Amino acid sequence: MSLPVLLQQMGVIFILAGIGFALQKKKIIDEAASARLSALVVDVCNPALILSSILSGGITATHKDLLNAILLGAVFYTVLVILGFIMPYILRSKPENRRFYNLMTVYSNVGFLGIPLAKAILPPNAILYVIVINVFYSLLFYTHGFLILGGGREGEKKHPLLRVLNPGTVMALFSLVVFWFDLKLPLILSGTVIHIGNATVFLSMTLLGVSVARFRLGDALKDLRIWAYILLRMLLFPAAVALILRAVSFDESTTLALCLMGAVPVGTLPLIRAEKIGEDTKILSSGVALTTAVSLFTITLLMAVFR
Repeated sequence: MSLPVLLQQMGVIFILAGIGFALQKKKIIDEAASARLSALVVDVCNPALILSSILSGGITATHKDLLNAILLGAVFYTVLVILGFIMPYILRSKPENRRFYNLMTVYSNVGFLGIPLAKAILPPNAILYVIVINVFYSLLFYTHGFLILGGGREGEKKHPLLRVLNPGTVMALFSLVVFWFDLKLPLILSGTVIHIGNATVFLSMTLLGVSVARFRLGDALKDLRIWAYILLRMLLFPAAVALILRAVSFDESTTLALCLMGAVPVGTLPLIRAEKIGEDTKILSSGVALTTAVSLFTITLLMAVFR
């Protein structure tokens, strides 16, 4: 992808996020509406976008590429899990806050933001790596993530392992099966999925702007640890991933996909989980707010450098 095309695509993303920002400030999208739209994106639109990306016919990847994606995804999250334990010490966080920085390091927004961004700015073959990364994310968060945050709580009826079977993970796994066996869905189904998936980029980027407008950035801006986190986790880490993949001769789609997955901001699932079990969410809220606000700038920079 040439630099002018990349900047044009990211410009579109900025405008869509700006629309969401304005809609929130004008109270057209309030907190309740945002929550409902977020559920629509996570449970309906994003899963449809995953499958529609496979059905589009633009992917020329092979079975070997999928196996490479699975291997790279496993290595990617192995490194992040290790980095999650190290990062709190690098940032010199208080012992009681280390688990929050651990979660922020491992669980970034690879789904809600990563999937539509990949669809908008990356080559078609890159979506294969994005899908695999999202499968690993779900497998890890509802096991490792729950353990780091303190395990389950009494009164929760659903076992963490069963939570892995959410619409996004199920559709991602189904999409990989469709890709592997080159399955053809009836036109009425594929057309429906494609139309639903097409709404994802607009809705998710608009909600990104809503999220930035809703969060109070004042405290986050003064927190030097969050800025250090942004430098280390959102710039240096994805840059290192891209450089290593280039050094071992992976193609552009692979390099950009893993770089983008490493560069997306802190995910909201740890925050939602922490709120549900009554934890102090100040650090997670600040992390989500500030990293989301600066992510479009850092992602644009990284994509421009490693395009």
